[in-house]
Amino acid sequence: MAITAAGVPYVLLALLAGITLPHTVEGTPLIVDASLCALAAVWMLSFRTLNPAWRQRGRHMAVFVAGLIVITGVLAVTDGWFGFFTAVGFGYSRTLLRWPRQLAGAAGCAVAGAISQTSGTQSSLFFHVLIFVFALAIDLFLLCSLMWLLWNRDEQIAQHQRSLAELSEANERLQATIAENETLHQRLIAQAREAGIADERQRMAREIHDTLAQGLTGIVTQLQAAEQAANGVLEAGWRRHVTAAIQVARESLTEARRSVHALRPEPLETAMLTEALSGVAERWSALNGIPAQVTTTGTVRPVQPEIEFALLRAAQEALANVAKHACATRVGLTVSYMDSEVALDVRDDGVGFDPQAPGRECFGLVAMRERIESLAGTLQVESEPGGGTAISACVPTVSALAES
Repeated sequence: MAITAAGVPYVLLALLAGITLPHTVEGTPLIVDASLCALAAVWMLSFRTLNPAWRQRGRHMAVFVAGLIVITGVLAVTDGWFGFFTAVGFGYSRTLLRWPRQLAGAAGCAVAGAISQTSGTQSSLFFHVLIFVFALAIDLFLLCSLMWLLWNRDEQIAQHQRSLAELSEANERLQATIAENETLHQRLIAQAREAGIADERQRMAREIHDTLAQGLTGIVTQLQAAEQAANGVLEAGWRRHVTAAIQVARESLTEARRSVHALRPEPLETAMLTEALSGVAERWSALNGIPAQVTTTGTVRPVQPEIEFALLRAAQEALANVAKHACATRVGLTVSYMDSEVALDVRDDGVGFDPQAPGRECFGLVAMRERIESLAGTLQVESEPGGGTAISACVPTVSALAES
């Protein structure tokens, strides 16, 4: 039958009692040694085996270990064989006591061990004491050193376990953070995708408005004029309007294709902003029969493509609004090159409108404002009924943005 670790002290005590009691030293009553062995067994049974909850009580365990060492020392006086039982006291000192009480338990075991080692010495009192002191010194050094080494190892193991626990906790936090970051990353990707889709929709909406819508409006205007000319049997006028409508349709189709592919407008492919505006104004005047003059102030210089693109679209939108709503007799476009800005002003002498009236800012003006403000620029609209309209768009150049 296997012996558990808790039963080892009882087995060792019984073995030592079986060895020593039949050979009790003369003058020592058998009943004393038997009683001491029984007391040791009862002591362990009462304090440790039958009351496991007491193992968590420091004072109870200190009394238990001290009492067991005293009993062992008394037994060692009668028979040196009981010195082996100090191993039990040493083991209990290590497992049941806290540091530095463990050293006190080791010292007590050293005293009991020295007693057992010198109990059978046949010499004078002086030599007996001298041998006892020598044995005690060696036992104290060995047992206390061993106790310190064991305690130090336990501390290292505990520290290692704490480090592992902290590392495990840090890993769990890291995994949680990674999972959270992954969730945020996926959310940001989704938001970026949605924002990209929304921006592309806005871009296409602006491009369609600036190209197809304006072109189709011009086509409708020319066809209506052609219909009127046909009703009046004016063949020359009819052909002129039809030709103009075909030209506008072709230009609109070309611009639509370029918009789909996010290309620069055709007027800016081979010319700078001022020249491109002059061409746009000339074609618009020929189409609508309204004089449009382009004026340039400042030193003409290359600017960023996106600035040219935004100002050209703003001019096209402004001219389209003049053709549809202003009933103007002349239009003036002014491009101003300043040190850190480029500005476009479009003025007409038409009927004007109230900019503060609800719903007067149409999609064209909204798209124009979005284009300009996306480049950190500003758009201002000045008008009043009967006083014409002035639209001013001002965009800072890249060098100005870098200096700010």
